[in-house]
Amino acid sequence: MFSRVLAGRASEMIVDQIRVLIRDGQLRPGHRLPAERVLGEKFGVSRVTVREALRGLEANGMVAIKVGAGGGAFVTAPTSAQVGTGIIDLLSLSDLTAKDVTEARQVFELGIIPVVCDRASPQDIEELLSICDRGDAALAEGKYPMSLSAEFHSRVARAGHNKAIVMLADSFRGPTLMSLERVKEDHPEMGLRGNREHRQFVMAISTGDVEKATAVMRTHIGRTARHVSRDS
Repeated sequence: MFSRVLAGRASEMIVDQIRVLIRDGQLRPGHRLPAERVLGEKFGVSRVTVREALRGLEANGMVAIKVGAGGGAFVTAPTSAQVGTGIIDLLSLSDLTAKDVTEARQVFELGIIPVVCDRASPQDIEELLSICDRGDAALAEGKYPMSLSAEFHSRVARAGHNKAIVMLADSFRGPTLMSLERVKEDHPEMGLRGNREHRQFVMAISTGDVEKATAVMRTHIGRTARHVSRDS
């Protein structure tokens, strides 16, 4: 399964090999990697190099290192939070813009509406309305944190009861919040209008009205899209 690596970038090559094995399904979450000594022999490197590679994999969320009896390096799956952190870094360090994020939201959030309308439970509706209530309370005090808006959109995705949709939505929550906060700096009225539309959207999905829910969300995210287009 493992092949020897070249000196100079040995640690990086070990990370690449193990990452490919995980992606190909040869190593799956829960699998325990061989001991450092064994890995060192297979890769043709020292235990120090192996340890450096494992720490890199741990930082990427691909392995979890446990100490003590029964410990070792275990394959795991990156959490949506870790994926989201990576996307935030990409947004901060590359030319990815708030406009890019908003356009992606339009594709994703409008696309999941039929699933949400079909599967949203009474508990989903109750919790979404609770977020709207907290928004009303914040507005009554003269403020509206954009974190509430990001929370609402993430909670909508969970109402679709699809793990892949939830993971994608959660991973995008950070970039969504960052883009919303940038827009709010120049458009402080966003909270008032946005929270009102959130409630209208919940009412639509509570009755399974895909057309109405889609219209509300298209208007809702569309306004943000217009703001970021003008401001970019």
